[in-house]
Amino acid sequence: MESDKIKNHLLVFSGKGGVGKSTVAVNLAITLAKKGLKVGLLDADIHGPNLALMLGVQEKAIFSCGENFILPVEVNKNLLLVSIAYFIPKTDTPVIWRGPAKMKIIERFVKEVSWGNLDWLIVDAPPGTGDEPLSIAQLLPKSRAVIVTTPQDVSLLDSTKAINFAKELKLKVSGLIENMSGLVCPHCGETINIFKKDGGKRIAKQYKIPFLGSIPIDPEIVISGDNGVPVVMNKNSEITKIFSAIVEKLLIKK
Repeated sequence: MESDKIKNHLLVFSGKGGVGKSTVAVNLAITLAKKGLKVGLLDADIHGPNLALMLGVQEKAIFSCGENFILPVEVNKNLLLVSIAYFIPKTDTPVIWRGPAKMKIIERFVKEVSWGNLDWLIVDAPPGTGDEPLSIAQLLPKSRAVIVTTPQDVSLLDSTKAINFAKELKLKVSGLIENMSGLVCPHCGETINIFKKDGGKRIAKQYKIPFLGSIPIDPEIVISGDNGVPVVMNKNSEITKIFSAIVEKLLIKK
């Protein structure tokens, strides 16, 4: 990969699993691609590679071009994907690798994928602040970081570690996204704060980083992800409007 062909690198990560980081990464990528921007999506979650399923391209194949280049999967004319999912024999095959093997494949994904000219490369990193996010940050030192959290204290505690991880590695933190931010009752219209409220805003203010937006719990997000058609493909969805607003903030701050 020739890094000078990629204008912006965005590392999407979290302090813990289960916060919807991959869902956020996929819908950010689709939203940017819908604007006519050329986007690459790198699924760096070696043990839980879900992006091919969420984008509906799990049946496609990835190819090598010569000894040192990997051709990404074309999701659409503006979006490309690389994932370890294309290198394992079956969807239920576990990746039982120690650190060095994981670092090697991540390095290959960063250095050997032939992305072409991209406006954005979005990296969906595994949760935590261990080997994989550290390797990505070191291989792509000019990356900007987006932290994904949920509102409750357990998630926020780990999110503060992710913020400090980015700062210690001198990654510019573009902001924080609060996912699973309330459920709107379909019967009465009232918002149910299942995981508390505004925790992400509080942490963003405390650590002096931009708050990019809140994404509510919505069954449409789950259904669309399982069906391989990300929610932002529905132009009438309220979630689409939220992601559009988040992307506008990212574009302004680039």
